[in-house]
Amino acid sequence: MFRDTRAFSGFSVDDTDRAMRFYADTLGLRVSKDDAMGGMLTLHVAGDRDILVYPKEDHVPASYTVLNFPVDDIDTAVDELTARGVRFARYDGMPQDEKGVMRGNGPSIAWFTDPAGNVLSVLQQQ
Repeated sequence: MFRDTRAFSGFSVDDTDRAMRFYADTLGLRVSKDDAMGGMLTLHVAGDRDILVYPKEDHVPASYTVLNFPVDDIDTAVDELTARGVRFARYDGMPQDEKGVMRGNGPSIAWFTDPAGNVLSVLQQQ
């Protein structure tokens, strides 16, 4: 039934203007805003699979990773994001290095949050 549908994902934020600045300016994504649809954002990512970001007054950040960014070089990505003010999350029991990267348990990965507290990651492409 859904085999050929162009499914997409979405998640909520508490402030779409602040989210738009973060996703566009900090992460460098192309972002569009639809004020006619209540200020919903669309994150335009490679692969032609846009992601919907919608405002929600009683937003509660997701406690899991809502968006992963595969990168060719995780150290370069972490360094660039750190230089742009991104702080990487530390999780108890996760063997993360000084940069916040967990290595050796699958692809190397580092987690951070958007301004609404949603968990995002960069991970080393295999």
